[in-house]
Amino acid sequence: MLLGVRGLDTDAARAKVQAALTRLPGVHGVEAAGPQQLLVHYDAGETTVMDMIRAARRLGFLAGMG
Repeated sequence: MLLGVRGLDTDAARAKVQAALTRLPGVHGVEAAGPQQLLVHYDAGETTVMDMIRAARRLGFLAGMG
């Protein structure tokens, strides 16, 4: 699933969001898919897209399905 995240302008910002998403149950991997997008590999039975969006927002990033 592609997750659009505004503010991924640096490697540090990207790493911060990737780490937060990876800690969610059912997320198996997160990789950069573009300047403001992450490709998230996850089990929909364990976590939801809203869980991922909330995780990014808690860090101060604006996120949505991208």
